[in-house]
Amino acid sequence: MKRFICLLVPLLTQLFSVSAQQPGPPSEGFDVMRSGIAHGRLDTITYASKTVGTNRKAVVYLPPGFTDKNKYPVLYLLHGIGGDELEWLRNGNPQHILDNLYAAKKIVPMIVVLPNGRAMPDDRAAGNIMAADKVAAFSNFEGDLLNDLIPYIEQRYPVLADRKSRGIAGLSMGGGQALNFGLGNLDKFAWIGGFSSAPNTKQPKELLADPASARSKISLLWISCGDQDRLLPITERTRDYLSANQVPHTFLKEPGQHDFKVWKNDLYQFSQLLFKSEK
Repeated sequence: MKRFICLLVPLLTQLFSVSAQQPGPPSEGFDVMRSGIAHGRLDTITYASKTVGTNRKAVVYLPPGFTDKNKYPVLYLLHGIGGDELEWLRNGNPQHILDNLYAAKKIVPMIVVLPNGRAMPDDRAAGNIMAADKVAAFSNFEGDLLNDLIPYIEQRYPVLADRKSRGIAGLSMGGGQALNFGLGNLDKFAWIGGFSSAPNTKQPKELLADPASARSKISLLWISCGDQDRLLPITERTRDYLSANQVPHTFLKEPGQHDFKVWKNDLYQFSQLLFKSEK
């Protein structure tokens, strides 16, 4: 019996830490604009933030063929500590990645919201981005997201306003936000992704205090990091906790450092898994 248990534990760890549904790495040109296919649309929005006390900006990607007659799930895609609502567009080409995946019929039509995750009156990525008030503003964004931005999106766009139709993901500082806010608000989000998550990521026991309850609520929990990234131990400690507590998740350690080569690959793979299954 003891020998059987010793054999079973590694198998369970593998089951809960590796997903067979990973799409695999992209082919060359996955992130460039292609002619001859339908393209999505980018809207720049301004919403009133009671949390911050100012009007704030975000960018909204609407999928090819978008129509008000349909209702769409929504992904909130967050930037890093040195970025803003334009960082993904400047460096990651998410609109091209998604357009190309739509053309290949690999993803579910969705709206993607690119907010500014630095919730403070002057939310520019300027000066000392590591200043205490600017770092704190990334934590404060939770209130802005839940109480101001999400209601605005749900009032203005035809979206499915339930937890199983709402996802959150981000890179670096935004990866920590996505894990903190997503796992901390499983009544709001069922699809969660942390790409190269930064030290703002909560300690595992605080991040997911009740693993048993979370198992039935999470549709997808994706955690990934480059194998040469100095922040890899943060992702690995989260993976180890999830595996030990039998919380299903997808873990990807991929070739690369702390940069957009990794994060573009993450978005390519993660987006193909979104909104395709229910628990």
